Amino acid sequence: MTTPAPSEARIGFFAGMGAYLIWGVLPFYLRLLKGVPAADVLAHRIIWSVVVVVGLIAWLKGWDKVAAALRQPRLLLLLLASALCITVNWLAYTWAVLAGHVIDTSLGYFINPLVSVLFGVVLLGERLQRLQWAAVALAALGVAVLAIERGALPLVSLSLALSFGLYGLIRKQAAVDAATGLFIETLMLAPVALLWIAGTPQGFSGWPTPTLVTLALGGVATAVPLMLFGIAARRLPLSTLGLMQYVAPTMVLLEAVLIFGEVLDPARLAAFCCIWAGLAVYTWSLRPVAKAAATR
Repeated sequence: MTTPAPSEARIGFFAGMGAYLIWGVLPFYLRLLKGVPAADVLAHRIIWSVVVVVGLIAWLKGWDKVAAALRQPRLLLLLLASALCITVNWLAYTWAVLAGHVIDTSLGYFINPLVSVLFGVVLLGERLQRLQWAAVALAALGVAVLAIERGALPLVSLSLALSFGLYGLIRKQAAVDAATGLFIETLMLAPVALLWIAGTPQGFSGWPTPTLVTLALGGVATAVPLMLFGIAARRLPLSTLGLMQYVAPTMVLLEAVLIFGEVLDPARLAAFCCIWAGLAVYTWSLRPVAKAAATR
């Protein structure tokens, strides 16, 4: 692995930080849409994402890449699968924020890295060190604490972690750039989204103008951070990007407790402590890999 040039690394760092900061403040945007059903928000988010990405691809002159991708059946199947996963993720996240379960979304994205590790073992045949198995076990213990205390699994957190973990896994197999991939994903989802909006009482223009503008901004809130993340992923070591991904759920947790007034009860706190411990152990286990990559 070649160490990125300082200018490239700097671009990657600011792009990655920009993506995670936008994701970190996303609950503020969604709470502006209280009173709008989560499914309606999702449908508008899909439609306006198509509009934003079309503009971006036109600006980048990337239609040749889109045309090439549309001629690959296997790639289209992968993008259909990733589109379904990200739909579940967006819907669960939107519903949770609008219903006042912001802490649960934060927990889900703290669990996500360790879920991705587990997918690597189960689906890709990757091998873990003992410390990494301990990290996965600590995350599982955190989920178990919540399940025992509540008498049910933390479905919001698990749905977010699993859907985004699967999304990342599928996109890892899809040889396509971020803009082209997002365009095709949202284009596949657009007909269903259009039919959904057309079947609602408000339709396409029944909401008050401020609400319509806010719904339209969902395209920007979706496309921009994903594009920034794509820039960062090409310029930063995986270990650096891995550490940066904790920025967004940390921000969301602080917002939920300090601003939105949600309660971090003892069971949730215990679950967070287990998962944070697991993340710390896993990060520590990556030190030899990061050092080896830095010396190449």
